[in-house]
Amino acid sequence: MLEAMARKTANDAPLAPVTLAVGQEDLLLDRAVREVVAAARAADADTDVRDLTPDQLQPGTLAELTSPSLFAERKVVVVRDAQDLSADTVKDVKAYLGSPAEEITLVLLHAGGAKGKGLLDAARKAGAREVACPKMTKPADRLAFVRGEFRSTGRSATPEACQALCDAIGSDLRELASAVSQLVADVEGTIDEAVVGRYYTGRAEASSFTVADRAVEGRTAEALEALRWSLATGVAPVLITSALAQGVRAIGKLSSARGGRPAELARELGMPPWKIDRVRQQMRGWTPDGVALAMRAVAEADAGVKGGGDDPEYALEKAVVTIARAARSRGRG
Repeated sequence: MLEAMARKTANDAPLAPVTLAVGQEDLLLDRAVREVVAAARAADADTDVRDLTPDQLQPGTLAELTSPSLFAERKVVVVRDAQDLSADTVKDVKAYLGSPAEEITLVLLHAGGAKGKGLLDAARKAGAREVACPKMTKPADRLAFVRGEFRSTGRSATPEACQALCDAIGSDLRELASAVSQLVADVEGTIDEAVVGRYYTGRAEASSFTVADRAVEGRTAEALEALRWSLATGVAPVLITSALAQGVRAIGKLSSARGGRPAELARELGMPPWKIDRVRQQMRGWTPDGVALAMRAVAEADAGVKGGGDDPEYALEKAVVTIARAARSRGRG
């Protein structure tokens, strides 16, 4: 209990004697380092920062770096990939953990796996301040990350805007963080889905799925606006028909599936759990007849954009309107 309390207190102090950043997400690891360095330089502008890789931290090096100085200078020693340190260097680090030096902050970056676990356990036992830096492989985690980025700036973004940004940017956390920074710098007030669309619909796949999402949700005007923007920015019509087909098929699959938790349905239908949740929200108002009507509309649009008609844009508009109407077949407005 005492150790847990000590760790909790340390977590509030970037200048704790030892910070342990655990995980494999490079952006978060770099931020953990920057936070400590910024705090140290706020306390002493002349703080000396040493950023070392395992091959640079040989046996005896840590003792040299942390030995008392005549000038009592503040120092931050960063050790990257601590799980790859040699056995002799690990002994040095463990010894240091038992008696850390004043005015020195040690930052250990560790991947968190089984390799080098002894050092990880020793740092935790010593009460190191710990920062979690996990690789964000799940869409829900990246969505939470984007929401957190907006919150950290004191700005508001709608849930739809956060999801649209994730859809447009993809899985790269650095790009997501950069996109949030750009939107916060350029846009006043609440950031909504339309704003994200104006900035990032140049990404064809995301733009196509925006059209499909708005159509299957029965939001005719917004679907048509997204369609016109997509076409104006050069998105190939065939990508839009493909997205429409996927959207309608997902509604049909889920509406005919047996009830169950998202994880169970995901396995049954071949969709990720986050998509199950989204489609559940979109399928209100749909009927089996509506799904059949929408699939015919998609097939006609597909033929139209592949040469079966004179006006691909009109074929897409007609399909979008038909799908949006089918989405409201149970009176959904």
